[in-house]
Amino acid sequence: MLLLLAICPTLGGGTRPATGSDWPRFLGPTGDSVSTEKGMLNPWPEKGPKIVWQLPVGDGYAMPSIARGKLYLFDREKNTARLRAINSETGQPLWEFTYPTEYKDLYNYSGGPRCCPVIDNGLVTILGPEGLLHCLNADDGKPIWKFDTTTTFGVIQNFFGVGATPVVEGDLLLVMVGGSPKGSDEVPFQELKNNGTAMVAFEKKTGKIKWKSGNDLASYATPIVVDLDGRRTCLAFCRAGLLGLAPETGEVLFEFPWRATPLESVNAANPVVVGNRVLISETYGPGAALLEIKNRKVNVVWSDREMGREKSMQAHWATPVYRDGHLYGCSGRHTENAEFRCIEWATGKVLWSEMDLTRTSFLLVEDNLIVLGEDGTLRLVKATPKKYTELSRVRYVTENEPLLRSPCWAAPLLSHGLLYVRGKDRLLCLDLKPIKGN
Repeated sequence: MLLLLAICPTLGGGTRPATGSDWPRFLGPTGDSVSTEKGMLNPWPEKGPKIVWQLPVGDGYAMPSIARGKLYLFDREKNTARLRAINSETGQPLWEFTYPTEYKDLYNYSGGPRCCPVIDNGLVTILGPEGLLHCLNADDGKPIWKFDTTTTFGVIQNFFGVGATPVVEGDLLLVMVGGSPKGSDEVPFQELKNNGTAMVAFEKKTGKIKWKSGNDLASYATPIVVDLDGRRTCLAFCRAGLLGLAPETGEVLFEFPWRATPLESVNAANPVVVGNRVLISETYGPGAALLEIKNRKVNVVWSDREMGREKSMQAHWATPVYRDGHLYGCSGRHTENAEFRCIEWATGKVLWSEMDLTRTSFLLVEDNLIVLGEDGTLRLVKATPKKYTELSRVRYVTENEPLLRSPCWAAPLLSHGLLYVRGKDRLLCLDLKPIKGN
């Protein structure tokens, strides 16, 4: 069946297809790397989905976000952080905002942004690795407000800078900050204390602080806000573990400690929520745990902590996705030991595991997974608990050079029939709309 796309004009030179959905925040419209698109190209042609446009990108690991026909890309060029608005269908530039940055990664990783732009109600907000928060007009890029979270809250740079994307809840912008008391810059990192700013809520239109809460340092897992245990709950998987907060006030509802003992360990994958159950996972030590939240108490349904090497899911940075009682994700810390897995949600039982894909990021669309290896290989995989079933595979190469160079660590995104994938220095826009005649 041919999927017809009508083009609707929007403000500022963008265009918006009448079908499909925007991708305005980290991991998409529902915040769980699950696409709402229907009828996408399946299987792919031998040479892969058609490249619609491509764009060189600067330093960083952040994927763009898309709303109202505009793609917002946050990267770094030399000592300048840069937010670009681009026509999402053509790749044509619309406007650019920049600010100077001196961020230097302690482990010599990229000095560019880790957090994707957040688009909401005509605003676009960016959070740089140095902790600078900017809110701009999404139509023309004019600044509205900015805030230095590092200086204000005494944030001591951890291993890889600031990497948890803010999230909007109503009139609030919720930001994982993780500050420390004055004078903490003289304290060894392993002895750092917190100052009650694990999470900070800002008024999204003005930048005014509404509340500060949580006794923990920051991680790299983006907070999520969900309906849980009969109320709206902000789940922040911080450095020391899971924190449940009332998003309107910052009241701490519950806490659950969960992190590995090595100093350099981090929590980086988002919590996954189904009903009143929450799955958390990391790759440096304890692995995964499925928790049930009832009356503000945390009950462990199953846990990897005592499983030794037989852990169910050790998610590094890629948040696993849920479908029909099963969880799909990349388990393993290193390229050589990473496995793409399907586990049973209720028990943690591993149903199948596929090696040699490298570390992967992914999204779910209908009953298929689009899986991007860190080496630039793109796969279409059936989301089935029966066995690993690969439907299509492609690696884009020109003149014997890959278009997607390692590391390809950012999760793919899908908006209005177009798939966007990022490598070290290039962004590709691919057409997933069905081929005419199919």
